[in-house]
Amino acid sequence: MSDRLAVLPQYLLPKGALTNFAGRVAGAKGGAMTTRLIRWFVGRYDVNMGEALNPDIASYASFNEFFTRALRPDARPLADAAFVCPVDGRISQFGAIEDDQIFQAKGHKFTTTALVGGDAALAAKFQHGSFANLYLSPRDYHRIHMPVDGKLTRMIYVPGELFSVNPTTARGIPGLFARNERVVCVFETAHGPFVMTLVGATIVGSMATVWHGLVNPPRLPKVTEWTYDDKNIVLKKGDELGRFLLGSTVVMLFPKDTLRFNPAWQPAGPVRLGEVMATLA
Repeated sequence: MSDRLAVLPQYLLPKGALTNFAGRVAGAKGGAMTTRLIRWFVGRYDVNMGEALNPDIASYASFNEFFTRALRPDARPLADAAFVCPVDGRISQFGAIEDDQIFQAKGHKFTTTALVGGDAALAAKFQHGSFANLYLSPRDYHRIHMPVDGKLTRMIYVPGELFSVNPTTARGIPGLFARNERVVCVFETAHGPFVMTLVGATIVGSMATVWHGLVNPPRLPKVTEWTYDDKNIVLKKGDELGRFLLGSTVVMLFPKDTLRFNPAWQPAGPVRLGEVMATLA
């Protein structure tokens, strides 16, 4: 079956209702029922609880508490590199932005302007720059960290669809990451601007950042922006930036001539938080 045929049911599914229901279940404190759900999930997806700061499954009051669990401080040492990988997951795609075009999968691209919610001036800063799309599967650690030191300048919530973001869907749905709901975080760094985009998906109950808390829900009906010019929100390389409540994808943008990606990186290859992502160009 082709990827496009495989994703056709997603156009018909009540993705919003499913996501809202999943969010309620994940946030519920169901006692023994919650523990059974977590235990099933750990077995189904082979989650390594030995890396968790708290490995006791029965101690988590809700599925969300388990899903956004912290890791032991020694579980993900930071490499001595200019840019480190911000998540555990797999590489969807990475490389050069061709003018303003980001490669999604064979036959599919999307624009930087569409990704950031229509802000052409912001998108122009990344013309001919670099991008990386990293997919977090259900078994992965779901906190997102900084790849480089940065000062937060803006956050933009962009409403959108809630398609799955797994590899099959990325190959089957045009412009996926610029169609789904997303949170665009804009930073200034010593090497120029940097964007970290948290992309929502089916049953991703919410997305949160460390400076704002929950960004969604509520799911706002229009593009909404927060600016931080009057604040000094600085995150260091390796600091937590935010988290997904159920898995999704991050899309990063960097300006032209900023970095060279790790030569060991390959599409579909696994990545771990803290490993070398790139060196300075």
